[in-house]
Amino acid sequence: IAKDVNLMADLVINHCSSRSQWFENFIHGKEPGVSYFKTASLTDDVSAVVRPRTSPLLNTVQTALGERHVWCTFSPDQVDLDFANPLVLNEFVGIIRHYLDNGVKIFRLDAVAFLWKELTTSCINLPQTHEVIRLLRTLIEHVEPSVIIITETNIPNRENLSYFGNANEAHCIYNFSLPPLLLHTLLSGDATALKHWMMSMPPAQNGTAYFNFIASHDGIGLRPVEGLLDQIQIGKMVETTAGFGGKVSMRTAPDGTNSPYELNIALYDALQGTHKGVDKWGHARFICAHAIMFALEGIPGLYIHSLLGTTNDYARFDNSQHNRAINRHRWQESEILAKLADEKSHHNQVCHDIKNLIAIRKKQPAFHPNATQYTLQLGTHLFGFWRQSINREQSIFCIYNISDQQQVIALADLNLIETECWMNLLTNTPIDEQNLNIELSPYQVIWLSNR
Repeated sequence: IAKDVNLMADLVINHCSSRSQWFENFIHGKEPGVSYFKTASLTDDVSAVVRPRTSPLLNTVQTALGERHVWCTFSPDQVDLDFANPLVLNEFVGIIRHYLDNGVKIFRLDAVAFLWKELTTSCINLPQTHEVIRLLRTLIEHVEPSVIIITETNIPNRENLSYFGNANEAHCIYNFSLPPLLLHTLLSGDATALKHWMMSMPPAQNGTAYFNFIASHDGIGLRPVEGLLDQIQIGKMVETTAGFGGKVSMRTAPDGTNSPYELNIALYDALQGTHKGVDKWGHARFICAHAIMFALEGIPGLYIHSLLGTTNDYARFDNSQHNRAINRHRWQESEILAKLADEKSHHNQVCHDIKNLIAIRKKQPAFHPNATQYTLQLGTHLFGFWRQSINREQSIFCIYNISDQQQVIALADLNLIETECWMNLLTNTPIDEQNLNIELSPYQVIWLSNR
């Protein structure tokens, strides 16, 4: 595969399967594995540990060496590794070298924020975790300087930003605040929170970039909007997506209370309406969301089920009883190809419109991951920002109606340079300078460019 494409590998670094050979060896008291897993006593103080789940942290297992209590940050079938043991670190260095030797160019470090554990601490974002990432980056760059490291850390925004380090940790970080903020924006028709967040985000340093996404194989995490949305706004989002057929995954806080952790719903279904209910603007709202993501500073990542317009898979959920299964439909090739070929199918329309956005985006220097970005002040129902290419030759004003009502924008609000000829990239039409205002229908997108 690596001979034909730039290959990305998912390095599940915090834990491994309870059905793995390593854990089998742990059970039978032999290496490699007997010393690889984090254990604790039932009397240890783990009250400060930050959890993404409601299941017990410690899982009791019978081993050849007696009863042991293994650390399970996520679930009993995912047992945490103990990186305080140099043998574990050495194993992962070997795994990474194996990937490098087989052409992998990008590494996704899964759940890396939980990697290091110290009793009486939160066991998340500890200094040792950052040190391990810096070490792995040094070793990787020694072998192949062009390789990219992406950290997957579903945590509050400020903590997430720390994984850039001093441009010496991750090259890219998952922009986890974007999915819930964008969902809130389009469900409420209010761009205030999204705009404030955008204005507070620092530009990525040279050699780093944000990895933007709005849907993935997991749900829409809610921890990344802690401090960005209030509990009423989060609660309204939970209520609305549940009304659209979604599920809600919970987590246990250090004080023992449960709170919403993740919304589990196909993005196409999540955007079928607003807080007022289902409406006729679902498709336009869905495309608007992607047009925002594609234009933002950073690298956009597209979930295949968004490209295909996949909806909630209730049968898969009923069969597994896992909330995330609702957004992990398994298509039969013949079935999806038939739907994509049917011009009346929403799958065809979604795929066509998203591919069109991508084709236009790829041609614009101002959409370089590190090109300048500036947030525009356009009121509550319009969201916009300005991008400028690194060589300062191209400017694009990205304007979005994030409401279900027609909105009007005055060209005077955009500071368009009079000596330039401006055109809407999405319709390939010039802007009429005699018209002082532009009308945007619900969820309409405009990319105004000077070239």
